[in-house]
Amino acid sequence: MRVVITGATGFIGKALCQSLHDDYEIIALSRDAEKARESLVQLAKVAQWDGKTTTGWINQLDGAIAVINLAGENLGSGRWNQAKKERILRSRLDAIEAIAEAIKHVQKKPKVLIQASAIGYYGSRQDEPLDETSPPGEGFLTNVCGSVENAAQDIERLGVRCVIIRSGVVLGSQAGALLRLAKLFRFYLGGHLGSGKQWFSWISLDDEVAAIRFLMENENLHGIFNLTSPQPVTMRDLCKTLGKVLHRPAWLAVPGFILRLALGEMADEMLLSGQKVLPERLLKAGFKFEYPTIENALSAIVR
Repeated sequence: MRVVITGATGFIGKALCQSLHDDYEIIALSRDAEKARESLVQLAKVAQWDGKTTTGWINQLDGAIAVINLAGENLGSGRWNQAKKERILRSRLDAIEAIAEAIKHVQKKPKVLIQASAIGYYGSRQDEPLDETSPPGEGFLTNVCGSVENAAQDIERLGVRCVIIRSGVVLGSQAGALLRLAKLFRFYLGGHLGSGKQWFSWISLDDEVAAIRFLMENENLHGIFNLTSPQPVTMRDLCKTLGKVLHRPAWLAVPGFILRLALGEMADEMLLSGQKVLPERLLKAGFKFEYPTIENALSAIVR
């Protein structure tokens, strides 16, 4: 049974390959095949891909049971100027359009597409509880997520089950936001960002991977799923708990105006705003979180 994964060398993608490789044949599509082979070693076979056409890999999709699309320009690397924003959007749309084109031309279509989106879809919503039925918010990330989700849902018309995952902030020890935050705490520079009152909807890397696999393997599930812990926290509580786990104070705070000066629009959309997102559909489908609370997650992740 073959699974095709884009973004397989990334933070989530590599962990997903580690989870799946004993049970499936994994094909990783990569712009830099040589580097991907070095990164994934025995976890996956690698096929060269330019990120926007079907050239060189379409035969790998023929007969695959699933395609998992995690591809896209990194949101958190670099200031959001116009060129960066265009790369963020185009990289995601190019990938999903190429996958749609490949699906149209293979003889045996994949059974399911898992398409990555994000809780940025909901925009900044203060204390409002949000589930999969909540309407979109406003802002750049809302527009990106909406465009990607619309493109992915069109694939369902081709006879492929479509699952869209709106992921929260994924917490793991090897990369991502938690690694950067923990470094500050270890040097006694830890504290919350902005007011600290903004909601922080998160999920552990282990639960993110387990949820993706759960959605891939349960053939009756389709549509939109929030991949977040059932217990979101405020930024202040996140930092307080991280300080407790690391035995460090959480006494500093970075004012919002400093973050805006340093990061511009990205600060408002990714750091200073928040969403209280709940995984209602995932829970109703029977998924069990290994790390439902921030304290047990951080205790397991941070060493």
